[in-house]
Amino acid sequence: MSLTGLRLLLHKRGLFFLAVGLLGLLSLAFLACSSNNSEKTPTATQSATNVTAFCPPAGSANALTGAGATFPFPLYSKWIDQYNKLCSVKINYQSIGSGGGINQITQKTVDYGASDGIMTAQQESAAVAAGGPIMHIPMTSGAVAVVVNLSGIQRGQLKLSSDVLADIYLKKITKWNDARITALNTGVNLPSSDITVAHRSDGSGTTFIFTNYLSKVSQDWKDTVGNATSVKWPGDVGGEGNEGVANQVRQISGAIGYVELAYATQNNLTWAAMKNKGGKFVEPGLDATTAAATGIPLTDDMKVLITDSDNPNAYPIAGFSWVLVYTNQPDPAKGRALAAYLWWSIHDGQAFARDLLYGPLSADVVKKAEAEIKALNCGGTPCLQAS
Repeated sequence: MSLTGLRLLLHKRGLFFLAVGLLGLLSLAFLACSSNNSEKTPTATQSATNVTAFCPPAGSANALTGAGATFPFPLYSKWIDQYNKLCSVKINYQSIGSGGGINQITQKTVDYGASDGIMTAQQESAAVAAGGPIMHIPMTSGAVAVVVNLSGIQRGQLKLSSDVLADIYLKKITKWNDARITALNTGVNLPSSDITVAHRSDGSGTTFIFTNYLSKVSQDWKDTVGNATSVKWPGDVGGEGNEGVANQVRQISGAIGYVELAYATQNNLTWAAMKNKGGKFVEPGLDATTAAATGIPLTDDMKVLITDSDNPNAYPIAGFSWVLVYTNQPDPAKGRALAAYLWWSIHDGQAFARDLLYGPLSADVVKKAEAEIKALNCGGTPCLQAS
């Protein structure tokens, strides 16, 4: 081969390798971009009914407001932060108690309410008159811990039965060394001090779950106090929100109260083991909460209570927490954003529940919640778009 031919061949090969190199660089750049995009875009959750929830579609609102239950507030805060990072939807949720959430959704001052208690017939009628049919969509489940401030007593060491707990709150048992308490706690040194009963002062779904339990296990409680988000307490001190009750118990020696499990854990409070329907003393926890919601009939409207469960491993004071939304969304742009957020919450969002001490929804509950979200109507079309 001539010198000129050799130079031409090398030139051509040089261009070839240059092209290969450029192609490799472009491929790496593409993969990097894809990797970055995958971090910003949430993985779609596919249901058995072929409805896929991405971020809200184009034209949807990028801001929502909600208010209500304090019970799930730590979990809701996590969801809101994560969903904003994924989809750039800002959600302002005010933890004002279930009663406040019911009032605000009825007044239509928020896009959704939240409650740990089922709306009464009167409350639901008022909401229907304001905005049409309203749904209870389950988001999570949790335990209500009975917490005490007793020196020398460790978590789970104090044992209480349903009748004893009811009579403490009815102010029939007023001393920690009462014979009925000591009979349950052989070998435990209980003081002769007064029992200070702490309760919620605001309308509360945590109160709804707690008083629902007491109404099931004590006829006296059912007849004299009853079950509601707000009741007339026999005594002693009130606190606003789970935080308020937790603070009362922490500050008052000899106090007893009821708070959501996450608040009891975060505030390092001592909780009692409760005797369940099967006669077993059970501490509040995820497995015991999940057991309470296992094997129970589920209605399509998901107004289901799981207190005083028949399951032998169940913690007896547990319940669902619901989001309250109007079936016919008044603002389609917000309705589409709300549907997408709720769908993400009952699927991908459940991955955050256990770390924050909430019970993830079971597959059966998720199916019921899916059906409710798919029924949301935005101006004559489903708020949640089918794939």
